[in-house]
Amino acid sequence: MAVRKFKPTTPGQRHKVIGVFKGTITATTPEKSLTVGKKSTGGRNAEGHLTARYLGGGHKRRYRVIDFKRNKDGVPAVVKSIEYDPNRSARIALLYYVDGAKTYIIAPNGLEVGATVVSGADVAPEVGNCLPLANIPVGTVVHNIELRPGQGASMARSAGTFAQLVSREGDYAIVKLPSGETRKILATCKATVGVVGNSEHSLERSGKAGRSRWLGRRPRNRGVVMNPVDHPMGGGEGRASGGHPRSRKGLYAKGLKTRAPKKASSKYIIERRKK
Repeated sequence: MAVRKFKPTTPGQRHKVIGVFKGTITATTPEKSLTVGKKSTGGRNAEGHLTARYLGGGHKRRYRVIDFKRNKDGVPAVVKSIEYDPNRSARIALLYYVDGAKTYIIAPNGLEVGATVVSGADVAPEVGNCLPLANIPVGTVVHNIELRPGQGASMARSAGTFAQLVSREGDYAIVKLPSGETRKILATCKATVGVVGNSEHSLERSGKAGRSRWLGRRPRNRGVVMNPVDHPMGGGEGRASGGHPRSRKGLYAKGLKTRAPKKASSKYIIERRKK
């Protein structure tokens, strides 16, 4: 896939870079049985109080139900279409199973309409197939990785990301994640072979503030322009830099380790993520 650049006919077009839909998206209307209504909170909780700032507005969306578990083992499915999903950066693929079921999955790079994909322990490690880490050859790039068997994929799901199966030790597989972290994952956990599609997503630039509003993102105030009562970095005569970068609650924003030192899953981390 590629990206589109525009002639600078307007200020908003000057820096705008967006993905190409033609030739990559094969269906414009989602499968109705796999969509549900999606309510926008605007950052308010059940009592109506604002608990998450800078949210609100945006285009109305319908949520596409994605099959992250891939638990129809041994049942082949045909890729019917590649579609846009407004709720995630990756593209999604509509599967028609031979038993009549329909599901959406995250579309990996190289998956084309008409291709056959299948999940299970005894399937070939080909792009789009889902199988346990114990059955995937060492060195293979994977995505949609489970952290607990049967829980559903929770890692390496955004556009262009992938993890690599480095080795195996007993009941565990050693996986290098997109963040650079190397950790142990139970070999019975499933993963999908390939790289998540729409890898050019990182090259996109909105070009104007209005595109952020379409996505439901409101303007975000900097701490240094606030008053001291509102932010630790506020106040000062003139344009003060604000001192040490910190959050609204006073925690250092750069360099401070926020992970709990006695977290139970730390024993599975072999190498921490790269800064």
